[in-house]
Amino acid sequence: MNITLWIITSILALAFLAAGLMKVSQPKEKLATSGMAWVEDFSPRSVRAIGAIEALGALGLILPAALDIAPTLTAWAALGLAVTMLGAAVVHLRRKEAKAIPINAALILLAAIVAWGRLGPYAF
Repeated sequence: MNITLWIITSILALAFLAAGLMKVSQPKEKLATSGMAWVEDFSPRSVRAIGAIEALGALGLILPAALDIAPTLTAWAALGLAVTMLGAAVVHLRRKEAKAIPINAALILLAAIVAWGRLGPYAF
């Protein structure tokens, strides 16, 4: 199960790091034209903040466990990203963007599995 948790954690980290860096590095207008219409509801500063939260969360999934420095932070990073995705699902519901919600739900589920495993039976 430890290997499975590492695989899920790595996939989550890559997904959130890529999404976060994209939001931090690209202008809001480019994000909107690339399919992220939700950015229209937020200021450029807020979009960058969301991107930073995602990127830092991705680092929080890997670094504490890999460096063996407060490895329980991995589980807390997973919980934080699950809450972030819950907020994203609410935004998509409000905007009537039903196609995005299954992706949010899948990321919430994966993050919850990592948090459960690392806080519970498969803690470091």
